[in-house]
Amino acid sequence: MKMDIQKNSLERIRIQRSEYKGHELIDIRVFFKANDGKWYPTRKGITFSVSLANEVIKGIAEESKNYKE
Repeated sequence: MKMDIQKNSLERIRIQRSEYKGHELIDIRVFFKANDGKWYPTRKGITFSVSLANEVIKGIAEESKNYKE
């Protein structure tokens, strides 16, 4: 399963689960739209163990707590 979040007209953030050497991972990566209309991954992103997901979510929630638009 994957989730895409539109960042701007040419980029989106993709969140997806993957597996590497038997380890369950979550990959959060920026994708760009090429001239051929397809989306391709960039090097901008982070991959971490599923076991860290709750800590990452907690950290993002904490850092965005006082955000004012």
